[in-house]
Amino acid sequence: MTTAPNPIQLQKHLKGVDYPASKSDLVATAREQGADQDIISALEAMPDREYDGPNAVSQAVTQR
Repeated sequence: MTTAPNPIQLQKHLKGVDYPASKSDLVATAREQGADQDIISALEAMPDREYDGPNAVSQAVTQR
């Protein structure tokens, strides 16, 4: 099991996201912002739903 990415790094790579945002929007934004594979993998492992803000994303990433 991999560890969850640092929440500060995660949010750094999601800067500018307009919430609510879908999982695919979050993954695409992280890629555009140059996120490493750990962050991309963590986002891809989240449930496929709409996220209403950064806290919801952080919570989903840490609960996998």
